[in-house]
Amino acid sequence: MIKIIENQEEKSNIARYILEALPEWFGIEAAREEYIEESRHQYFIAAVENDIPIGFLCLKGTGKDTYEIAVMGVKKEYQHVGIGKQLFVAAKQYAKQQGISFLQVKTVAMGHYEEYDQTNKFYLSLGFKEFEVFPTLWDKHNPCQVYVMAIS
Repeated sequence: MIKIIENQEEKSNIARYILEALPEWFGIEAAREEYIEESRHQYFIAAVENDIPIGFLCLKGTGKDTYEIAVMGVKKEYQHVGIGKQLFVAAKQYAKQQGISFLQVKTVAMGHYEEYDQTNKFYLSLGFKEFEVFPTLWDKHNPCQVYVMAIS
């Protein structure tokens, strides 16, 4: 079940629970802590099974007409079964209701790490299009791929 989470403490608890279980993607402690803290103030939806969180997605506004998928995570044992897509569909529907025209997401560019190659393929499967790569936005070992999608 997908549900909206509004309580800031619950948001950070869910984010921590999921992100700490995904060290391949969120192994840099400072970055992980920043995601957790920022999630408290973002539109936050969670996938739950038997009242236990199994995934979440946060949206943040990045412009008058654009939201960004700020952070998203699905526990490994629930990956590749449609949970991420369900979270995305719910987030996209919310963005559309808010009059947002575009979604964007950033990840490490394809060809650098197997885990991030999976992430790239996931976003492409949802219909995102490659917008631009920023080779040193994060650092030279993690070139930032920006994907965009029109939703209006």
